[in-house]
Amino acid sequence: MAFVGLQTETSRSAQREAPSGHAPGQAKDPLAGMTVLTAEGQEPAQKGIQITATALKRIRLAMAKENVSPDQGGLRVGIQGGGCSGLSYNIRFDSTPHERDRVYSFGAGVETLGDPSNGAPIRVFVDPKSFIYLHGMVLDYEESLMRQGFNFINPNSTKSCGCGSSFMA
Repeated sequence: MAFVGLQTETSRSAQREAPSGHAPGQAKDPLAGMTVLTAEGQEPAQKGIQITATALKRIRLAMAKENVSPDQGGLRVGIQGGGCSGLSYNIRFDSTPHERDRVYSFGAGVETLGDPSNGAPIRVFVDPKSFIYLHGMVLDYEESLMRQGFNFINPNSTKSCGCGSSFMA
């Protein structure tokens, strides 16, 4: 089991003012300019889990570093009670999905720069309790001078705190 660095981007970005040229008070699209991947067998409008191409690349690199085989393991994404706002995101690698997990497969045949898996799909596991809070969520990865880590762009988040890793639904 490995821990992957985590930062969150919740409804805070949706509440920011839009750039000039938009009506005052209109929310900025938090997914603008991102390549969002839909899981195999899922329609883009369905309320499942989606990831960005940037997140796909980072997950593949981290899986290779931690010797997690894309054929057997996957990324477990979930929530747990706690944190400043009541719920916290957690993310880790897992060897197999649990019996009641929702399993999403992303990126089959999509090669990313420096891809050690040669375009193998990655799987994301979500337990039923977490899915209640995460359906419709997009997992992104940001790498900048100020921070690097995963962002949860979660439409179910109604409030988040200053630490950026907890939210309220």
